[in-house]
Amino acid sequence: MAKKKREKPSFVEVIRLIKKAGLNEGMVLRAGDINDLPIEELNERIKHLLNIYETAKTKNGMIFFVMYDIEHDKVRTHIAKYLIRKGCIRLQKSVFIAQKPRGIFDELHTTLKEVQDMYDNEDSILFLPVSTDEIHAMKVIGRNISFDMVMDNKNTLIF
Repeated sequence: MAKKKREKPSFVEVIRLIKKAGLNEGMVLRAGDINDLPIEELNERIKHLLNIYETAKTKNGMIFFVMYDIEHDKVRTHIAKYLIRKGCIRLQKSVFIAQKPRGIFDELHTTLKEVQDMYDNEDSILFLPVSTDEIHAMKVIGRNISFDMVMDNKNTLIF
C-alpha cells in the first residue's frame, strides 16, 4: 500500500503547535539563530529595490514594508520564513519589502495579527505602505551606497 503524503501544516497551524507546546511569557525558545536565515548580498537587495521602483507604475500592487520586533526566537524565525515564502524581500534582519496586490497585504496582516494574538507578548509588527515617490526619496546611510544616485538616474545600476 502506498503511504499517504502528509500535508504540510499552514503557518498559523505551526504557530498554534508551538503555543500548545508551551510558549509562555518570558520563555526563550531556540529554533536556530535568526542569523542563519538568508539575507541576500547588498547588491541583490539593491536590484530588488530598483526592480520594485521601476515596475511599480505598471503593476496592480502596492509597495509596503513589514518590520518587526519579536522577542521569541522561534516565533521570529517562523515569521521571517513565512514572509520570505510569501515573496517578501529581506532588506535587513527584521525589515522586509514587497510589492504585492492589496489582497496579499491584507492576508499577511491578518495572519500575523492572528499569530500575535495567540500568546502573551510585548512584540510589535508594523506594516508600512509606501508610494513610489517615497521609495524614490529613500536615503540610506552606510555600506557606501547612495540611493539618491541610483534613483535619480534610471539608466545607472550599481552592482
